[in-house]
Amino acid sequence: MKKSAQIQSYSLTTSAPRKKEESLVWQRIKRNKELYFLIIPVIVYYIIFHYKPMYGVIIAFQDFSPRKGVVGSDWVGLENFRMFFNGVYFGRLIRNTLRISLSTLLFGFPAPIILALLINELRNVRFSRFVQTVTYMPHFVSMVVICAMIREFVSSSGFITEILVALFGYEGKDLLSKANAFVPIYVISNIWQGVGWGSIVYLAALTAIDPQLYEAAEVDGANRRLQKMYYITLPCLLPTIVIMFIMRTGQIMSVGYEKIILLYNEGIYQTADVISSYVYRMGLVNRQYSFSAAVGLFNSAINFTLVILTNKLSKKVTETSLW
Repeated sequence: MKKSAQIQSYSLTTSAPRKKEESLVWQRIKRNKELYFLIIPVIVYYIIFHYKPMYGVIIAFQDFSPRKGVVGSDWVGLENFRMFFNGVYFGRLIRNTLRISLSTLLFGFPAPIILALLINELRNVRFSRFVQTVTYMPHFVSMVVICAMIREFVSSSGFITEILVALFGYEGKDLLSKANAFVPIYVISNIWQGVGWGSIVYLAALTAIDPQLYEAAEVDGANRRLQKMYYITLPCLLPTIVIMFIMRTGQIMSVGYEKIILLYNEGIYQTADVISSYVYRMGLVNRQYSFSAAVGLFNSAINFTLVILTNKLSKKVTETSLW
């Protein structure tokens, strides 16, 4: 009897704070209901286009037939994964994907940071806005148009090819016909297309830095250009850089197929063909839906694992993480 009374007393004491906390939550929701209404379209979008399609991942373990549907298709287990791992293209696809993605990460990830730091140092407001506008523009151009421009630039009569001929004695062939030129073309064009848009996050983080920190550094004898950037700007920008880097590692195995298939050709498959373009060919062109779903699932699992590991490592080293 005494024990039951103690349990009842404990439940009463623990339920009271819980009810109070729930009441405060509902009060905040009612007070900010307009903001919560704005979230609804985003939630609906992710449910319809991201979470609901996850049910279709089951076809990676089936011999999927559109006539039979997901429920009626024959179950084959891990056979599609075995076909991919034992396939003749497995090594080439992994190698090309990592080469392109790591090259983009190595040269492309620092580019928006450097651009944001340079723009932050500009004292002329009009010129600063002009630079931002010019660097933002390629982001809003269609990928098809971007790739058509790249093809024109590196063709046998393109201005980039002519510059290489004049300066380095290049033979004058179409650069996209040379296998070893594809990765540099992809990485450089990717930087050109996204450096301005990517710098927005860092510019926003720079505006949040307290100006008094710069004033204190100036009193201590720091000059504007280098010492203030090294001792004030970069440390304040570091959490944002770490978060963006963690998110970027989740895309290492996901080189976008759109740009790849618009630029590559059969003559440079050995360096240009990646997992995403392979999935496109096998799934939509050859109609091997289960096989392409298995390859895509393998790709996503690797990316997810990389995000987890990078986030854990970042939390230990820098004390900054996504969660």
